[in-house]
Amino acid sequence: MPDTERESRVLGAVVSLVDSVLDDFDVVDMLTGLTERCAELLDIEAAGILLADPLHQLRLLAATSEQARELELFQLQADEGPCLDCYATGQPVSVADLGAASRRWPRFVPAAVDAGFAAVHAVPMRAAGVVLGALNLFSSVPGHLTDADLLVGQTLTHIACVAILQERAPTPSTLMPPLRSALASRVTVEQAKGFLHHTLDVSVEEAFSLLRSYARARGEHLTDVARRLMTDRTSRPAIIEGLTEYIAAPPH
Repeated sequence: MPDTERESRVLGAVVSLVDSVLDDFDVVDMLTGLTERCAELLDIEAAGILLADPLHQLRLLAATSEQARELELFQLQADEGPCLDCYATGQPVSVADLGAASRRWPRFVPAAVDAGFAAVHAVPMRAAGVVLGALNLFSSVPGHLTDADLLVGQTLTHIACVAILQERAPTPSTLMPPLRSALASRVTVEQAKGFLHHTLDVSVEEAFSLLRSYARARGEHLTDVARRLMTDRTSRPAIIEGLTEYIAAPPH
């Protein structure tokens, strides 16, 4: 797209995301939207965010799709890949041709290629001198990201850090509580997705989409709806009924 149009879209995305951080927001929903913005604005097809827990183990926090989610989880299981290297070194990782990286990541590369990706990039998430995690970017065609794309990716990771730590200016000693909270929120959402997958007989990806749409339509936090679905048996039938209506007539 023309440079001016692209700049307008990037600025619009940044303003929108910052506005959401300054308002009442759900961290999992907001960061999922951030990965979706990455796929829209950068020369990539998918993105994911991995966040380190208090034991410095990376956990999946957000992804653009179920395919991206599964590849991120495989990366963690295989204990190799761009996000792990990015987190360990605190430096960006860019591999323009995955086929040339099979010796570096012998398990991750075949899985990424099978998923339809030909290049991967990772950008570190930092706060108070601490690497919190990494943003992973997946492309279906070989090639490096441009400097402009890398700058946009880094800007979006800064917003992600602010979203996670927005309660107060972070210091190393104050990072852990919001990190734990963000990871706990993701666990709750994952449980709700699995529950809806089996209960409504929909794909896991569709279950997540339904949950987000339901929460947004009611002005609620995604995590709050997921928590009620999993812990409040009184509320559960009404939520399931509402979600079933969305399956029959998806919201526009």
